[in-house]
Amino acid sequence: MESNTVTVSSIIEAPIDKVWRLWTDPEHIKQWNHASEDWHTTEAENDLRAGGNFRSRMEAKDKSMAFDFEGVYDEVQINHLIQYRLEDDRKVSISFVSEGEQTKIVETFDAESMNPLELQRQGWQAILDSFAKYVREN
Repeated sequence: MESNTVTVSSIIEAPIDKVWRLWTDPEHIKQWNHASEDWHTTEAENDLRAGGNFRSRMEAKDKSMAFDFEGVYDEVQINHLIQYRLEDDRKVSISFVSEGEQTKIVETFDAESMNPLELQRQGWQAILDSFAKYVREN
């Protein structure tokens, strides 16, 4: 039986304090949170604490589709770990590992059942790649 968890990762060319700030601040989230250039995040809210809620409004730039990506934090360890549950109860874990002037981010998430695992992996990796690019430019 195939596992329903997917892992993506990236080495970010910045120290962990900067990576954490750009990853968690709603104004920054709106700048990098997209899998392709024809999508964008128009709203972001982030109550970064155990029991806190988050929401990102992701929209196609041509206005053909939109959805809210939201959930509740289960655990937050500043500069180290974020764990949350999405609205459909899937779990996500994101670890941040300082490697000197670089930071390794590893995201593991429960896949949903509507799309193939590889498509989900590509989408989440594309968002992580968008974040890496944003950090390099800021």
